[in-house]
Amino acid sequence: MTTEIIVFAVLFLLVSGMGFVASRWRRPDDLASLHEWGLGGRNFGSWITWFLVGGDLYTAYTFVAVPALLFGAGATGFFAVPYTVITYPLVFVLLIRLWSVSHVHGLVTPADFVRARFGSPTLALLIAITGIVATMPYIALQLIGIEAVLKTMGVQGDLPLIIAFAILAAYTYQSGLRAPALIAFVKDSLIYIVIIAAIIYIPAKLGGLGAIFDAAKAKFDATPAPGDGVLLNANNQLQYVTLAFGSALALFLYPHSVTGVLAAKNRDVIKRNMSALPAYSLLLGLIALLGYMAIAAGIKPIGKDVNTVVPQLFDKMFPDWFAGVAFAAVGIGALVPAAIMSIAAANLFTRNIYREYIKRDATDAQEASVSKIASLVVKVGAVLFILLIDPQFSIDLQLIGGVIILQTLPSIGLGLFTRWFHRAGLIAGWVAGMGAGVLMLYNVANPVTNHAHFGGSAFPLAKLGLDTKVTIYAGFLALIVNLVVAVLGTVIARLVNAADGPDATRPDDYVADQGDPRVHDLEVAGST
Repeated sequence: MTTEIIVFAVLFLLVSGMGFVASRWRRPDDLASLHEWGLGGRNFGSWITWFLVGGDLYTAYTFVAVPALLFGAGATGFFAVPYTVITYPLVFVLLIRLWSVSHVHGLVTPADFVRARFGSPTLALLIAITGIVATMPYIALQLIGIEAVLKTMGVQGDLPLIIAFAILAAYTYQSGLRAPALIAFVKDSLIYIVIIAAIIYIPAKLGGLGAIFDAAKAKFDATPAPGDGVLLNANNQLQYVTLAFGSALALFLYPHSVTGVLAAKNRDVIKRNMSALPAYSLLLGLIALLGYMAIAAGIKPIGKDVNTVVPQLFDKMFPDWFAGVAFAAVGIGALVPAAIMSIAAANLFTRNIYREYIKRDATDAQEASVSKIASLVVKVGAVLFILLIDPQFSIDLQLIGGVIILQTLPSIGLGLFTRWFHRAGLIAGWVAGMGAGVLMLYNVANPVTNHAHFGGSAFPLAKLGLDTKVTIYAGFLALIVNLVVAVLGTVIARLVNAADGPDATRPDDYVADQGDPRVHDLEVAGST
């Protein structure tokens, strides 16, 4: 254990030092603006963006939770692989358009775009609040990866966890987005090394992949749970498909995903990255198999924390020094996304709440200062979230986060391609979709964790009066409700405002003069 702790600590401190040095990397004359502190000067090239966005999307939680899901539920856990494959073609055009519009108009957050597109500060506020609420559990969940590693190394107490996030808060405050961008090189390199070694070395010691799958099948055949197994069954196939598709739609709606994309220096960088990022999906497939390897290796969770199965697998199968490297990969894997997420949440607060409702004449320096402080508050909230709330409940909230962020799709995703929707219709759709989603999640129980409510995202269709055991992703149904209400609301609003002409649903500052360069840029810059 001593060797593992030393290796872990050395690598952790090394990348933390890189986080502080990052403030001098590609340093502009002045960091006192959100464009520099929060978006890295919008000047990241293909390699930096690839590591930054990859490090942002594939987190420490992914490293431990995807295998843990396969360890506990079997084939259902593989939904993470197809969803990360299909998401890139889905968002290829969307992100290029979003980058173009944001670049021309100086937009920093998704809510900035909604504010400009639909001329509604209320709708922009709802989008900002949604982004912050959906991001907070993700930041907290990064702690789970570090906690799992610390438990496996025998480190007790919350102090090491608090110190780790204090260091994270300090270098994020100083360096902004440049810190996770620089650290992402080390983080992803370590993860690739560990996973490639694991996928070759561990199966060889366990008798091959055939023996590993046989052990997993034997485990699930012996359990009474109807939804587990190495293959999907008739009751969870619809859940699997809708969860994969809904997650694919949600992935790049998260503020931290948008932040990584908007930091790119041009459209070609986005195109190359959307083509190359699926390489991470291959890595995710290999990571998922660690869950079955843990079954074959006879790994038992520490207490009831299934997130410890991967660190324990590494501890059992690898030499101490390489186990320390693997633990560092998980721990460092928490730093990059946590930093980006806190920056993205802080940007939302600063641009769409502070500047819109508190200080409209805020300077760039004031915005940057407020965003730095907000990022610290977000991190403190994330630490308190883990320390004060049952960790298993926070895992359930990760699934809830996807349902929440999906309700921004009509305003952001569809808003990039059409201005047909009326802002009143979009607000009504958001309220209906969010209400339906929360109501469905409230009625999802998890008997394994003894949660009567908010026990996951697999909503039983029997709750709708259907005679079936089939489940479906709650976010998918909530999005349908959102879209239906948004369309109906838009039609009603257009009928009410028909006397004002066909452009009555458009913001005044984009209607008055079709020769206005802002109108031209908003339409043309978003084209592909």
